[in-house]
Amino acid sequence: MLEKARYIVVEGPIGAGKTSLARRLSERLSASLVLEQPEMNPFLARFYAERERWALATQIEFLFQRADLLAEATRLLQGGQRVISDFVLEKDPLFASLNLTEDEARLYEKVFTQLRPAPLRPDLVIYLQAQPETLIERVRKRGLDAERRITEQYLGTVSERYARFFHDYNAAPLFVINAEVLNPVDEDDDFELILQRLQAMRGYREYFSYA
Repeated sequence: MLEKARYIVVEGPIGAGKTSLARRLSERLSASLVLEQPEMNPFLARFYAERERWALATQIEFLFQRADLLAEATRLLQGGQRVISDFVLEKDPLFASLNLTEDEARLYEKVFTQLRPAPLRPDLVIYLQAQPETLIERVRKRGLDAERRITEQYLGTVSERYARFFHDYNAAPLFVINAEVLNPVDEDDDFELILQRLQAMRGYREYFSYA
């Protein structure tokens, strides 16, 4: 599976390690990176401080950013390059339903429908799972100012929504990693083991954990 995949997406809730794993995979596979840039969203820090006030602005800013990034990924793929990214656009409504009021969600859905680019189907999606207490520990460890106000409760809700989303996900082959016990970002042995499993992957959905 891994050798044939030209467009790979690493996904997971905040703190799961998706961006770091995407970077590591890109180095190993000599692939171009197309990454979300939360630091470029001027509303994000305000959102974590006042979720209800800034949720819609934050969501729409991310939507525009992701549409631009998908256009870049399409350009790279058409140029014959391999691409690794850290998001699927289809998960955007996940955050909208979590953070927006009913009226805001309807407005966002109109914007999403109008702005949504042509589908770009990944050849492989790698989904990292971890418990909220692990996620918050990792978020605190990286110490980003914009994330200082994230709570474990919020991460728990986000994690649960991700689990529901990927439970029904069938748009691409899915490789689920238990990031609670496997750490492919910091542990070389775990990274190599996951690469081996990805290379041997034959089914449409696989779950990998030590346990």
